[in-house]
Amino acid sequence: MSSEHSQDGPAPEDEPVPAGIPAPEDSMAEDAGPGLRAALEAIMLVADEPIPEVLIAQVLERPRGQVAATLRELATEYEADGRGFDLREVAGGWRFYTRPDCAPLVERFVRDGQEVRLTQAALETLAVVAYRQPVSRARVSAVRGVNCDGVMRTLVLRGLAEESGTDAETGAILYRTTGYFLERMGLSSLEDLPDLAPFLPDDFADIEE
Repeated sequence: MSSEHSQDGPAPEDEPVPAGIPAPEDSMAEDAGPGLRAALEAIMLVADEPIPEVLIAQVLERPRGQVAATLRELATEYEADGRGFDLREVAGGWRFYTRPDCAPLVERFVRDGQEVRLTQAALETLAVVAYRQPVSRARVSAVRGVNCDGVMRTLVLRGLAEESGTDAETGAILYRTTGYFLERMGLSSLEDLPDLAPFLPDDFADIEE
């Protein structure tokens, strides 16, 4: 009887899952939200410095090996498709970069866009950088009370701010204003910046603490 069963019917482990009962893999995929590839692309899109694989794996709660393999698959896919950007592993982490042959177009876009007036958010962020430099993006965001990553990228692209080393304790990239900033503001040096004290509330020290 057992031999007939093995020849004429499927083995127990090969029996199909009854309709209406999701396979274990499907349940895990639903609980995980977006797929791994989509999650990696979303994170890379907002990163302005290389992100280590181990950090990405912790955030996504996925095995590091799986994250690393998928990142490499995406990098190969982007290169094969001739995208305008590359996904590169640099300085122990991953980040999107503009393709070298697209650099002249990006430079033209940035140059032509410099005459466009800065938004209120950009002006406020630039003021924080000017008076607190060198300062990290996280510190700027804390002072303004909103995420400033996108605005900081705009200021860097327009040549008003630039990287100025890293924080000794956290390793975060620090930013400062540029010579172009002084030129646009009509200042000879940062010492010519107006005194900020008259514009601060009386309890500013308590707010800072």
